[in-house]
Amino acid sequence: MLHMSKVAVACATADALAARVAGRAEGGVVRIVTRFRPTRHAELVGGSLFWIIKHRLVGRQEILSFAESEDRRCLIELDARLIPVRAQPRRAHQGWRYLDAKDAPADLGTGDISALPRQLLEELSALALV
Repeated sequence: MLHMSKVAVACATADALAARVAGRAEGGVVRIVTRFRPTRHAELVGGSLFWIIKHRLVGRQEILSFAESEDRRCLIELDARLIPVRAQPRRAHQGWRYLDAKDAPADLGTGDISALPRQLLEELSALALV
């Protein structure tokens, strides 16, 4: 499975990203625009878009499909659910980058860790404790 990563521009926290995603959701789908369609787009469908905030992968959304906008840009259609992941260091970059399945962080799940307040999770993550 192939994934991709992208910086969550102007989102300082995972809560800000969650609010942005919720605000853009229409019928369970969020559409984001990128300049060019990824060469390996067929491999990405069913994978995830991992979001980077403060040099860490913090959450993911499933990639549903790729389409073309009226102005010939690429639309990436994502599942509206934002799934928190175990934070993993990642350099910021422009655009998107491919991410192999073996390098993708695990979901936080429903255990004791995910029950912690989001801000505490972010602080523990910044210290590489979760």
